[in-house]
Amino acid sequence: MQVALLLAFAGGYLDAYTWIIHGVMANAQTANLVLLWVHGTTGDWQQALHFVPPMLAFAAGIVAVAWLRLVAGDRASAICILVEIALLVTVAVLHNRLPDLAGTIGISFVAAMQTAIFTKVEGATYSSVMITGNLRQAIEGLFAAASAVGQAGMLRRPGIFASVCVAFGTGAAIGAFATKAIPDIALGVPVTALLIVLLRCEAGRRGST
Repeated sequence: MQVALLLAFAGGYLDAYTWIIHGVMANAQTANLVLLWVHGTTGDWQQALHFVPPMLAFAAGIVAVAWLRLVAGDRASAICILVEIALLVTVAVLHNRLPDLAGTIGISFVAAMQTAIFTKVEGATYSSVMITGNLRQAIEGLFAAASAVGQAGMLRRPGIFASVCVAFGTGAAIGAFATKAIPDIALGVPVTALLIVLLRCEAGRRGST
């Protein structure tokens, strides 16, 4: 649960960061696709094509995770977090020297890795980089709990999904504020969250061996 909330926080934060700095979404490829065609249908292809690189980088991140699962097994999650931290630190350090495109591609790539490797919380499928499915499951769970009077534990699952949504929203809010207030070091916040996730993953792996 802690890992899911930290990842959701980082997911919301990075979406706010990339929207403010680069004008695209790191995680929400649905929004990138819609905006691509909003601009494309008006003939503004220069602006429309601005949304293509993050989608391609996201696809590359999914492929990278599939390959990592084959070659690294249960180490894949820790490796993904290390790659995410390394790329975010690189973007943070070089953001004044890198073109916008490089920062966009790097962040979208690691966002894809995060969503592809961390897919479940307490056995339930969730997303750490968008809230649509999480919000649906929270509402459905609350309705099921309200309909099943007297059954214990029915609020646990919708509570988890609602908490993930809140963590994502909190990350987006803090990300928007920090990106505007301290743009040079704003990426330090999600990097810190991911370092905690890495430590939790390693502790869990050692505890299971």
